[in-house]
Amino acid sequence: GHLFANFTGKLKNCRNFLTNFQAKSTKNSRWLQQRAQKKYAFRVPEKQVKTVMDMVRWEKSEAYYDLLGFISSMCVALQGTRQTQQVELSPVLQKVSDALKRFEQLAIETPPVDQPARFGNQAYRTWFQKMQDESLALIEGALPEGLKDAAPEVNVYLVESFGNATRIDYGTGHEMSFVMFLMCLFKIGAIERKEEVAVGLRIFYQYLNFVRKLQVTYRMEPAGSHGVWSLDDFQFVPFIWGSAQLAVNSPIEPAQFVED
Repeated sequence: GHLFANFTGKLKNCRNFLTNFQAKSTKNSRWLQQRAQKKYAFRVPEKQVKTVMDMVRWEKSEAYYDLLGFISSMCVALQGTRQTQQVELSPVLQKVSDALKRFEQLAIETPPVDQPARFGNQAYRTWFQKMQDESLALIEGALPEGLKDAAPEVNVYLVESFGNATRIDYGTGHEMSFVMFLMCLFKIGAIERKEEVAVGLRIFYQYLNFVRKLQVTYRMEPAGSHGVWSLDDFQFVPFIWGSAQLAVNSPIEPAQFVED
């Protein structure tokens, strides 16, 4: 009973923050005016979750429910959509897409090196440094005027979304960092809620294809693999948003997944 009550309470909070997130995302101009009036300042994120008790604080934080709200809001927006449908990218999203293309070009220019180790090609560290050197300028260029000061904060989530340069691994935590990056673009008003479908079908899909290339090219290890307890060693969010796509007017029945 206690566990169910605790879950129910979290679900209620999640719904409340989903409502708040959607309200904020449809009133970007008002949010920006409030930010200016409060002299809001962006700052470079630092790791705060270091112990089990920190996890308790994180699960009660506004950021936690904002994240759940964003994922849920994207699920609603992506219901019944198809990967092949036509969507337009706003100038901001187009520049984000261009940044991902640039990072991919850097990977092409940084081929794996010959080494005895089976996993973790050292060339990844060279690519990571190149990406890190260029990312801030690319994000500054993508953000509209009046939001350039957000670049150092938003950029950290982007850089952290491509894996760990020390361990040369990639996992769902890095994927979540990219989701946080996208959420930040909505929260600061760089993109609007009506662009959720474009974010899911184009930007996130482009990101998934790119990080898969990184994993294969540089033989990256899974970060904290959970075996049968996880759907995939590297990704998780595609199963959530992909399920949303199939929730409405699905061309196949659930039983066909096993049969096919």
